[in-house]
Amino acid sequence: MNKKYKFLLLTLCVAALALNGCAKNADSEVQGSDTAAAITNPRQIVAADNKTGRTIMWEAKVKQPYTLEYRLQGSKDIQAVQATDSSFTDKDSFIQYTARLSGLVPGSAYEYRISTAQNKGRWHKLQTENGAGFTALIFPDSQSANYSGWQQLAREAYKRHPQSAFYVNMGDLVDNGQDASQWRAWFNSVSVFSDAVPLAPILGNHEAYSLEWKECLPASYTHLFNVPQNGLAKYPNQFYSFDYGPVHFVVLDTNFSEMQKFQPDLLADELPWLEKDLAASKAPWKVVLTHRDIFLYGFGPESGRTQTKTHFLDFSYQLMPVFEKYKVDAVLTAHLHTYRRRVPLQNFAPAPQGSGITYILTGVAGDVRYPKLWGDFEWDAATAPKPETANYMTLKADEKTLEFKAFLPDGKQFDEVKLTK
Repeated sequence: MNKKYKFLLLTLCVAALALNGCAKNADSEVQGSDTAAAITNPRQIVAADNKTGRTIMWEAKVKQPYTLEYRLQGSKDIQAVQATDSSFTDKDSFIQYTARLSGLVPGSAYEYRISTAQNKGRWHKLQTENGAGFTALIFPDSQSANYSGWQQLAREAYKRHPQSAFYVNMGDLVDNGQDASQWRAWFNSVSVFSDAVPLAPILGNHEAYSLEWKECLPASYTHLFNVPQNGLAKYPNQFYSFDYGPVHFVVLDTNFSEMQKFQPDLLADELPWLEKDLAASKAPWKVVLTHRDIFLYGFGPESGRTQTKTHFLDFSYQLMPVFEKYKVDAVLTAHLHTYRRRVPLQNFAPAPQGSGITYILTGVAGDVRYPKLWGDFEWDAATAPKPETANYMTLKADEKTLEFKAFLPDGKQFDEVKLTK
């Protein structure tokens, strides 16, 4: 082989390697890596209107400017918004960022990525809603000593219901609201779908406990979840509402006793907000989500505790008439770690046939359980199999029907109720 041919062959090889490297770099830019962008726990949070909006949050390894890029799936037209630094310190420090998207096209498949000046994250899915029917996952209290059980339940539930448009966690997401390790365990548990499926979180009383197990402001919770704004600056991210399809959801803060020292006017301020919010909604269905239940149950005979009668809580006498005034269809609650669907209620009693509000105490999804604590109550239309373990629910809605189903961890259904218009 002569020298001229060797030189030409070497030149072609170098060029080919360079082109291949460029192709890989270009592909890397398209695919990206969240590790390279130094982010963890990318997550979607519901917006007030999920046809055109969505909130994206994530944690970061270091503080630096972040951009959220998004596009219609398959499009080359990339839009971008600058992320807001929403870092905070409670007992531990979190470096995190928030980007709020608006002006999205209803009923469209989007994808987004989180990027720095040097590196681009991978593409994540984002689906806007189209105003039609949908299915959502409902998880009761997930607080745990060991979050592996919660992780398995959440992931298996999503695997069985991959069409879920969003998911709800009914409060007490963690056992201690100031324990950063528990928050990271919670986020890790839902990480296989939280980047693509928006969350509607609810504030529970365990989010308002310090590491010393004293009541405190739920600072970690209210910083970790930038939910739709309620217009009351003194209660940031504590209660809110949002629309999805034909349903208007109202998420309440029921930590009235925990906040007595810090926010003594919580109920007094939340009530007029609730009335105004429900009055403004024209949605076919209205659903209220609260952490605390409307009842305190009497103890069961095997609990070893003094038997007391089941009774309404004080705040129930103020909230329930508002629910009835504005024709709320269903109220989902948690806190007691037991599943109870009640007969429809109206005016603090079983309702006449074909009327009343359906109240469902949603159960428990973590490993903190009280299988023999609560007694039976004559207004319970359905309960979970005993001894109670964990469970989850689905909500399926269209303009004519609102359907709730309850499942054991293995996917076996144990309750169902369908409301119709």
